[in-house]
Amino acid sequence: MTTIPPDPQQLSPWESHHARQIAESFGSEAECYERTRPTYPKDMVNAILAASPGRGVLDVGIGTGISARPFQHEGCHVLGVDPDERMAEYARQSGLEVEIAKFEEWDAAGRTFDIVIAGQSWHWVDPVLGAFKTAKVLRPGGRIALFWNAGSFPPDLASGFSAVYGRVLPGFPFFRNSTPGGTTAYTPLSDNAIDGIRQTGAFGEPELWQFDWERPYTRNQWLEQVPTFGGHPQVPPDKLVELLVGIGEAIDAAGGSFTMGYTAMVVTATRLGAS
Repeated sequence: MTTIPPDPQQLSPWESHHARQIAESFGSEAECYERTRPTYPKDMVNAILAASPGRGVLDVGIGTGISARPFQHEGCHVLGVDPDERMAEYARQSGLEVEIAKFEEWDAAGRTFDIVIAGQSWHWVDPVLGAFKTAKVLRPGGRIALFWNAGSFPPDLASGFSAVYGRVLPGFPFFRNSTPGGTTAYTPLSDNAIDGIRQTGAFGEPELWQFDWERPYTRNQWLEQVPTFGGHPQVPPDKLVELLVGIGEAIDAAGGSFTMGYTAMVVTATRLGAS
């Protein structure tokens, strides 16, 4: 299997929190992002809740609410923080409360939580400042849970997509190199998150949990999702059209649909202190 490179592509994983112009560009595709991006497996949500002392959840980088709604559906009260008003509006439409701020600068106003989550977003946060901020807002015994969906294409499609990107957008980092193993490209992100948590001295030893799941895609379903990937909103419109045509042809050659293998990777740790 060959891995989708993680978002963002322009910077190394330990530098991505500096790319605020990319992090805050997703709002231009908010409706498409909400409609097309994958959710997270129920087993992952249940495991996080079972290891947590309560159901008060803070979602860092809540976006349109994709990461928050599975917790909301399990009876959690979720507060989201996000820098992009356009993304937050979609989360509010499903009854989620969202405050607009960069997490490192957000004012918790004395509030504390049982769980702090971040779905596909922690690499936009300074990993050390973010971990210290999390330690301040978590109750003793509370849990930090940072997760990403690492996706693996069938090898023939990965090769076909790489060729399309190389032809249409030479030098564009997305699909520049094929990496075997669904979690391999995300390991620097999880390692970076673990290091930030350790530096606080406020948590038990971080753990890495993994949950495998699959999702089928038709040609059109995948093409709808492509413009939401990191860096793609900045691609010139004519080049984006050419890219989508090429990707569509590659999917047609593979039979018109495919099944993506996902691994939900969770970096998690418990807040130390007397309860």
